[in-house]
Amino acid sequence: MPHLEKTTVFNDPIYGFIKIEDPFVLQLIDHPYVQRLRRISQMGLSSLVYPGAQHTRFAHALGAYHLMGTAISVLKSKGTVITKQEEKALGYAILLHDIGHGPFSHALERALIADFSHEQIGLALMNSLNQTFEGKLTLAIEIFKGTYPRSFMNQLVASQLDMDRLDYLKRDSFYTGVAEGNINADRLIDMINVVDDQLVIEQKGVYSVEKFLMARRFMYWQVYLHKKSLSAEILLLKSLERAQHLAAQGIDLVMSPQLAHFLQNKPTEINWNQDTQDAFAALDDIDILHAVKQWQAHSDPVLSRLAQMINNRTLLQIELFDHPVDSNTLESKKIETGQTWSLDGDQASYFVFSGKVRNTPYKAGQNPIVFIDKSGKMVSFDSLMEAPYYNALLHPVIRHYLCFPKL
Repeated sequence: MPHLEKTTVFNDPIYGFIKIEDPFVLQLIDHPYVQRLRRISQMGLSSLVYPGAQHTRFAHALGAYHLMGTAISVLKSKGTVITKQEEKALGYAILLHDIGHGPFSHALERALIADFSHEQIGLALMNSLNQTFEGKLTLAIEIFKGTYPRSFMNQLVASQLDMDRLDYLKRDSFYTGVAEGNINADRLIDMINVVDDQLVIEQKGVYSVEKFLMARRFMYWQVYLHKKSLSAEILLLKSLERAQHLAAQGIDLVMSPQLAHFLQNKPTEINWNQDTQDAFAALDDIDILHAVKQWQAHSDPVLSRLAQMINNRTLLQIELFDHPVDSNTLESKKIETGQTWSLDGDQASYFVFSGKVRNTPYKAGQNPIVFIDKSGKMVSFDSLMEAPYYNALLHPVIRHYLCFPKL
């Protein structure tokens, strides 16, 4: 009687039952690097605006893995040859694609480790896992890095129309209740094909791609860059900056050892080592939340106020502009805040500041989305961008902001 491998099923609210049949995938899922994603919020502090946005990077990783399986099945049904080894590696790559995210996902990216993106950290962790599992992730890492010669595989993992984006748009739309962000992932995947090892979309899928890009544009400005979410995330950054400043002066702060490692040592890409990697792998949202809760009672008036504002959702006011914030306006707000709260100029700068955010839904010339018609002619989505309708997708939108407290 043949041996039947055990199938593990995850019940996902987006796709229903997600079946895991590869025993090694279960080993990866059970590894602390992946289990840590259960304690990393997918949408940072967006739950302060959208209460339902409590989902995690772990759920997203499973969802992206599920979509990758669907994509592989579609491509194989259309004649694309994908070996069993490649099929498994694609699953491993997409499952692990986000393990480099720090607490609260993008909210604190580069805040704890300067000039070291979550993709670079993720690659370091994947290389460590590859050593642990004796080379089983070598092909997955090549696909993730884009060094594997079959380009479409990297495009499925990281491109302008990949399984990562398909899942997070659909998932984030569901949990925020923002219906405009919902996309038909099944329809989009059904339209993919491979020509000369490049990922292409069948011509009849052009309108589905348009909707996908417009949904992404909408979600960025309505959800991901919502001004209250932005205000909360910047407050969190400011609290860590203040804590780092105090730690440099030798002032005691209540925090976990792993958070202390980053605030006291200021690690960078250059001095990334095993101690830093171990500290990062132990760091999650809980460390930040616990620290912020404790810092509410700290003797430093700036840190305690920042922590109280985050914990009680007493967020900064934020105004958006199409032009840089006037320096006189910024300075007058600082003076007013300093006088009201008895703060000096440097202290007031933690509560009054300006900056900018930008988003480009589709980046022309960078790994473009390519369509193929029935005759086999391929056309880049970039060439369609000449139409006025597409201007909103092509051109970056930059918003300048001014944050200040309500006095």
